[in-house]
Amino acid sequence: MKGISKMIVSLDSIIQYDLELDKTIRMNDWIGKHITLSWNGDIFCPSCQTKTKKSFGEGFCYKCFISAPEATECNLRPELCRAHLGEGRDVEWEEKHHNQPHIVYLAASDKVKVGVTRITQVPTRWIDQGASSAIRIAETPNRYEAGILEVALKSFFSDKTNWQRMLKNELDESIDLVEEKWNLHDQLPADLTKYYSENDEIISLNYPVIEFPIKVSSMSFDKTPIIEGLLQGIKGQYLIFEGGKVLNIRKHTGYSIKMN
Repeated sequence: MKGISKMIVSLDSIIQYDLELDKTIRMNDWIGKHITLSWNGDIFCPSCQTKTKKSFGEGFCYKCFISAPEATECNLRPELCRAHLGEGRDVEWEEKHHNQPHIVYLAASDKVKVGVTRITQVPTRWIDQGASSAIRIAETPNRYEAGILEVALKSFFSDKTNWQRMLKNELDESIDLVEEKWNLHDQLPADLTKYYSENDEIISLNYPVIEFPIKVSSMSFDKTPIIEGLLQGIKGQYLIFEGGKVLNIRKHTGYSIKMN
């Protein structure tokens, strides 16, 4: 069995999560039940599928970490993207994934966060980061333009998610995303607002959680090859167990896992 990938998500009144193992498992069905996840020690690079003793980034072997387009730096820093110039680690991959329409967005949780994602990744990206709600700010023709706008917005908002507060569901209910969006418009230079979106729809996200923890502590298969407990819920790409123990599935991309 090859390694796992992040859970597949779908937007519904309650977000639905599927985990691909030897078969597709609807994880929502296991909330409120005792589950066991066991790692056999194998890690398979998600890019080349070869077995690796140690993973880099999100599951990559070292060779792919420094050469594969999926691990390129502009995935984290869009302003460095060169796809619109016909450049990159793999020009065909860059054309398909980065020289495509992107959105800049605001996401709310305990505070307002700014981010960038390919337009086809809406609302997946918002769900994966555990946002409570999100709104589009701008739609750009490529990743680079979105990155330039995001850099300007970082002086107003963070681009980081506090994973502990997110999992404890610490929300700022006073956040008005529409107001925040248009306040920004008046403070930015005209060349950065040319792609501003008139779409003010706020997408609200509801996660399948029985009870949010008061305190959280992260678990890892590297330290605990067998992880088990009562599944209390799922938020972002985290499984939340009774007692505040949490497991980041995305962090373990490539790990060969079985579930009982």
